[in-house]
Amino acid sequence: MKNLLSISKEVQHALDHNLPVVALESTIISHGMPYPQNVQMAKTVEQIIRDNGAVPATIAIMDGQFKIGLEEADLERLASEKPVAKVSRRDLAEVFAKGILGATTVATTMIGAHLAGIKVFVTGGIGGVHRGVEETMDISADLDELGQTPVTVVCAGAKAILDLPRTLEYLETKGVPVVGYQTDYLPAFYTRTSEYKLNSRADKPEEIAAMMDYSEALGLKGGILVTNPIPAEHEIPHEKIDAIIDAAVKEADEKGIRGKDSTPFLLAKIVELTDGASLNTNIQLVYNNAKLGAKIAKAYQER
Repeated sequence: MKNLLSISKEVQHALDHNLPVVALESTIISHGMPYPQNVQMAKTVEQIIRDNGAVPATIAIMDGQFKIGLEEADLERLASEKPVAKVSRRDLAEVFAKGILGATTVATTMIGAHLAGIKVFVTGGIGGVHRGVEETMDISADLDELGQTPVTVVCAGAKAILDLPRTLEYLETKGVPVVGYQTDYLPAFYTRTSEYKLNSRADKPEEIAAMMDYSEALGLKGGILVTNPIPAEHEIPHEKIDAIIDAAVKEADEKGIRGKDSTPFLLAKIVELTDGASLNTNIQLVYNNAKLGAKIAKAYQER
């Protein structure tokens, strides 16, 4: 295990002393935003987690190891070096074997966090069932990972470019609780709500921490998905973003862009069509999720 993990001093100290730790993915740094905005965003998210009483652990794959907690030089390398592999479960063994520089998706961040003993992970939005799945069978590995790896994931809902009702159905099949934080409806990433009602709601971080505790005591294998609506002042109204998403999806179909290339293409296209507004929304929802993730990790540790 020591050969697989390289844990920063800050994170190791937190783990040794039972302090709350929050994992962060790295795909948003390498594939989600331009340089140097991606580095600034990553540093700000880490600071928000510290300000709310937890220790951040950004995860990436470097030199044949899971790096759990990135130093500034690691962040710069990940944000500016090319190419950086976008690594999901399927790619993990190959990337380790070849020593390739890799950014972790939701799935691989969950794997790395679990190996290191980290219980809470903050991201922007999870992957899910893609539109047109009946023809493409394109379903994100994030969903299967949530069904088998016991890490609580805080997000702003599934990315709005996806088929949201089918994503919820898939998660139900996998036995994954989808918890609305102070909401009864699934947040739709760019917007605070959707028409899809959730079965579970929590109004305090302590309620989610209690669910984590009982899930572990019962020996349940999967994770818990916490969906946290973006603050109202930063959301993009449905009537504006839905038409833009439809246009981006149509262009991706016309160009034959599928699989793990589709999400980066669609998000970049939406940034272009919103004149950058969607990028700011993406950043703000990650900041908001970081606050909640730190509070959940702290509440869990206090139990």
